[in-house]
Amino acid sequence: MNNLEYIKERYSKLPDVSDLNGLGVIRQKAFDALNTMGIPTTRHEEWKYTRIGSFFNKEYKYQAGQSAVTAADLASVRLPGYEQANELVYINGRYVPELSVIRSKGLTVQPLQEAASNEYRDIVAKHLGHSSNYLKDGIMALNTAFVQDGMFVHVKKGQIIEHPIYIYNITDAREANVLSQPRTLVYVGENAQVKFVETFNTLGTQESFTNRVIEIVVEKDAITEYYKIQTDASHASQVATTHIQQIGKSYTHTVTVSLNYGLVRNNLNIVLDEQYCEAHLYGIYLQQGQSHIDNHTVVDHAKPHCESNELYKGMLDDQSTGVFNGKIFVRQDAQKTNAYQSNKNVLLAEGASVNTKPQLEIFADDVKCSHGCTIGRLDEESLFYLRSRGITESTARSLLLHGFAVDILEQIKIDPIREYVDKLISERLEFDLA
Repeated sequence: MNNLEYIKERYSKLPDVSDLNGLGVIRQKAFDALNTMGIPTTRHEEWKYTRIGSFFNKEYKYQAGQSAVTAADLASVRLPGYEQANELVYINGRYVPELSVIRSKGLTVQPLQEAASNEYRDIVAKHLGHSSNYLKDGIMALNTAFVQDGMFVHVKKGQIIEHPIYIYNITDAREANVLSQPRTLVYVGENAQVKFVETFNTLGTQESFTNRVIEIVVEKDAITEYYKIQTDASHASQVATTHIQQIGKSYTHTVTVSLNYGLVRNNLNIVLDEQYCEAHLYGIYLQQGQSHIDNHTVVDHAKPHCESNELYKGMLDDQSTGVFNGKIFVRQDAQKTNAYQSNKNVLLAEGASVNTKPQLEIFADDVKCSHGCTIGRLDEESLFYLRSRGITESTARSLLLHGFAVDILEQIKIDPIREYVDKLISERLEFDLA
């Protein structure tokens, strides 16, 4: 029995749909879609350069029962500034309240299964699974089929959440290979403000595969910031989907930092579903060894008078590979749209490669849109200039690369997180002025 067959068998042992309130129908539709589509292969255009089929021929424990993760283990992966943050901890895809801390009164955190049957049931019914309209593949359906273990986060109307929300996705792979599928639905109320920081960490040396989906709904006059930091090891791979739907005039700001040594596929969808929405998307990826990063973004301008700005930068060394596929849709009614997209890459070794494909699909005529990409090497003249001033070649390279990344780093608006990411990148570049 291969692992996909095992997962399907595992599904049949989950509670009946009648026991899952409003989630049962959603789960059943997803499982039917999984049976129809299967796990995507390179014949699927959206997965042309990223192979994940081999991960489903391995033996995993799916959401292993009671984990041995302790407070000491959590301390080893905690982010700086955690003393002043809300902390949501997922272990092998399941929310662990005893390791989590909620410091802000304007937050409600509860199991999705519970939210689907109380005063939030209309929100869950309307918005859970909205991402499947943009991600029509088996890996997305696989997560939704097991959605009963997910969490619902509500930011109350008018609340300014001063403490950022740190989300830790921890996989305990000390005893066996683990497949985890965390799921979160976030609803940001009218005139609210909130900041999220999400990380991924694997404990142990066994293999892990994380299939993560977080869906964020943003109401009128709300401001939402979302930062994703990926620093896991070579034996840890993931598909991480972030889906943001701006249903009222609102502002969103996202930064994706990918420093993994394994395989990573990031899906970021932003739907500007009301007039005068504004969305900013930034990303930085630094790949080494035989790592692989695939960033797929979709910005859907569904309504007029909206603005989006997207900038992703990549640095690829050794035998690493990268993919950037960015799509901007401007619907027929979305007049007065401003949309900008750019992807810039630096190849640091002969064996490194990147495939980039910025796309525009415009169905309106009164718009301002642009897109573009670049792939190149380090500027030899700048490198020569620094070396002529007595700086070693390795330090000169690090200085230039750090300068290449700095305009993305500046988009991280939480001071301790920006300093933390800056340090990670500097260490990866062996940045040393001594």
